[in-house]
Amino acid sequence: MLRVAVIGSGPSGVYTAQSLVEQEAVPDIEVYVLDRLPCPYGLVRYGVAPDHEKIKSLQGNLRTVLEHPRVHFLGNVEAGTPGLGAAELREIFHAVVFCVGAATDRHLGIPGEDLPGSHSATEFVAWYSAHPDAAAAHFALGARSAVVIGVGNVAVDVARILARGAAELAGTDMPQGALGALADSHVEDVWMVGRRGPSQAKFTTKELRELGSLPGTEVLVRPEELALDPAYADPGGLPAVARRNIEVLRGWAEHPVAKGSAGAAPLRRIHLRFFLRPVEMAGDAATGVRAVRFERTAPDGRGGVTGTGEYEDLAGQLVLRSVGYRGTPQAGLPFDEAHGTVPHRAGRVLRDGDVFPGVYVAGWIKRGPSGVIGTNRPCAKETAASLLEDAAVLARRATADDPVAALREAGQSPVPWSGWLAIESAEAEWGRRLGRGTVKLPDWERLLEAAHAVV
Repeated sequence: MLRVAVIGSGPSGVYTAQSLVEQEAVPDIEVYVLDRLPCPYGLVRYGVAPDHEKIKSLQGNLRTVLEHPRVHFLGNVEAGTPGLGAAELREIFHAVVFCVGAATDRHLGIPGEDLPGSHSATEFVAWYSAHPDAAAAHFALGARSAVVIGVGNVAVDVARILARGAAELAGTDMPQGALGALADSHVEDVWMVGRRGPSQAKFTTKELRELGSLPGTEVLVRPEELALDPAYADPGGLPAVARRNIEVLRGWAEHPVAKGSAGAAPLRRIHLRFFLRPVEMAGDAATGVRAVRFERTAPDGRGGVTGTGEYEDLAGQLVLRSVGYRGTPQAGLPFDEAHGTVPHRAGRVLRDGDVFPGVYVAGWIKRGPSGVIGTNRPCAKETAASLLEDAAVLARRATADDPVAALREAGQSPVPWSGWLAIESAEAEWGRRLGRGTVKLPDWERLLEAAHAVV
């Protein structure tokens, strides 16, 4: 029996497990999917916006894999940390695949970035998605104006959640605390700002169009900023998504979108701005951020932008930075600081250019934060194929007879699949008590209390 540990239960981890157990060449494989959280599904549970039910439904596909008889989910396991790094895991399992994603945000590196009221968009997403690490987070929703820096799908998500009414979100699994805070929000203006032009924005057209369908919301685009983009006048040579994005933005610029009720002014405004690069946040430690100063940029003719020396201040008492993700070092693994990834060859981890036997990577920690959920499938298959090629050699090593017992001896308290099912039941019951559908439990204490009710 070849026992493999997959670290991370998001799409890349689950697709890796699937690739290992569904092949026929090496039939005697058991996969243990370990996660730091007591809940599976990674960013599908904790990164997809609660009002995106279709994407969240992917959990059903991931669930099928995690219920395979040779796949064992173990949550609440701090793998990849000092004390349970690659070397320690290799004493328990024949092989270890790290699928840990990109856990931190990139920084702007500008003065005032750390002022109160300035947060990464990921922190905001974690809060409204009930990630237990974010249970104590507080956001300045008493602000009248919020600035979202970035023009990718995460930026669109947070802008949309800020603009949505609480009544529209009550039918989602958003935690009750976040729902109540958003119901009391005073935010009237949401500025979503990119340093480059619309043809280089990273959002998808479906996400973009959703902004124009929000009740009580007006979407504002400045034609003169769109026209600065060299591809704006003739987008025919652009990739399909960028071309469709420009078509949507052009329509809004020519015919502003206002979704107020009949005879009523919209309650909120979303401003899409381009060719503005953040250079400073104004405010102080006592009162928090008050505004963001941007430098106007212009296309440099090489696909980038250059500063013009002209500046504009946008008022904002809440700033959410969405400028990308970065991987973090894992205990016992080499790490490429420049790219935020683990060096590898077809998924085999490389240490000083040589293969690190029995240790593999898949997902963002392998290739960087790129692609969509489906991109993880071929990435996982490549890594699984490498591991299967090595299976005969890997199986010769002596390992723990009982991986779960060995993890407990290492100081861990694994939550098995039955514990996760108990959490699901507790969330469904909590929702019923609130008169809603399923509502996520937002903190470690309640999650573990529910899990251990049957463990």
